[in-house]
Amino acid sequence: MGACMALCSLASCASCLCGSAPCLLCGCCPSSNSSTITRLVFSFFLLLGTLVSIIMILPGMETELQKIPGFCQGGTSIPGLENQVNCDVIVGYKSVYRMCFAMACFFFFFSVLMIRVRSSKDPRAAFQNGFWFFKFLILIGITVGAFFIPDGTFHNVWFYFGIVGSFMFILIQLILLIDFAHSWNEIWVRNAEEGGKGWYAGLLIFTVLHYALSFAAVVLFYVYYTKPDDCTEHKVFISLNLIFSIVVSVISILPKVQDSSPQSGLLQSSIITLYTMYVTWSAMTNNPNRECNPSLLSLVSNVSATEPLPTSAPGQVQWWDAQGIVGLVIFLFCTLYASIRSSSNAQVNKLMQTEEGRDSGGKGEVGEDGLMRAVDNEEEAVTYNYSFFHFHLCLASLYIMMTLTNWYSPDTKTHVMQSSMPAVWVKICSSWLGLGLYLWTLIAPLILPDRDFS
Repeated sequence: MGACMALCSLASCASCLCGSAPCLLCGCCPSSNSSTITRLVFSFFLLLGTLVSIIMILPGMETELQKIPGFCQGGTSIPGLENQVNCDVIVGYKSVYRMCFAMACFFFFFSVLMIRVRSSKDPRAAFQNGFWFFKFLILIGITVGAFFIPDGTFHNVWFYFGIVGSFMFILIQLILLIDFAHSWNEIWVRNAEEGGKGWYAGLLIFTVLHYALSFAAVVLFYVYYTKPDDCTEHKVFISLNLIFSIVVSVISILPKVQDSSPQSGLLQSSIITLYTMYVTWSAMTNNPNRECNPSLLSLVSNVSATEPLPTSAPGQVQWWDAQGIVGLVIFLFCTLYASIRSSSNAQVNKLMQTEEGRDSGGKGEVGEDGLMRAVDNEEEAVTYNYSFFHFHLCLASLYIMMTLTNWYSPDTKTHVMQSSMPAVWVKICSSWLGLGLYLWTLIAPLILPDRDFS
């Protein structure tokens, strides 16, 4: 449905370039609330920028990118982290930084502009829900300007912006996964209580599957990412996250927790555990110590972790690694889910700055011309915080930048791509804080019994 609505919204922009969301033609989709359409179109802007960034780092694009003044011209091979790289590599990374800088600025501008918008009657809401053609021109203009930013300290400074923004976005990803897990459990339990006992079997199967994958991941981590006399940090990371995951899983099924939060259960804990293991793996793959961070290629072949990895062509490196691909898939899921979600979980709604199930039942209205039009369902109050939504997309832009560049810190003076320990600690700390947020959703009703967490 999300893909249908995104395509529908894009096509509608051609006929309503300056109009508001309610004028968008959405007869092809089952839901047509203006709030949902707006979020999908903005998410499409983000996904379009992500696609452009991916194209920029593909082999073969460096020839065109090098035509940009100051973009590492000359092509002299220089020592990299694992192999010999040249300007063909750096121009792709620099282009991603600038593209994501443009997207982050675009969404940050709207985040500031939409502060304290309470309903669609606010004049600023018209700019939020319409004028898509002009907003697209603004994004293009910022992007073009970003490519004329002189190197200087731009990449080093923006790298740390990316680190902080990605840390925050990883937390938002986990909040969305908590919301998704609660919604999944709630729907399947309700279906089972209505007579479909097979739904309980489905819950059990997926719960066991998630825990089995998590346990297998822990075993593989100890085998491939630790050494008997080295890699102490990895041993600590794996052990702590395993212990923390077991603790939150046990707490989720305690009688007192079940009484105060009947929606809690092992399905949610298994999803959070699996995500925690992914973040742990992602963090370890950024360790600059090659003895503790074997490449995926070295795990499936006889190539030593300390040997240079083969390149596909002179001066080119392998852009994608496994954790980057998984991270991109999770990002796409969370971005689309954030655009169409309508949660009944009060705590998650407070964390995500949205209202409880307010935009879940919209029906399109047929206009005088017989065309289906979106419903303005925010005349009384907005169903999501406009400012926070754009801030979330701003952080997503930074996360994409770090993911596509493998969290490397490019040195534009020596053109060396380096893994860095700050990236490792950012991911590990975000996994711990994320587990803490999930734990809070379990124990908050016990600690604050006077508040309504239903």
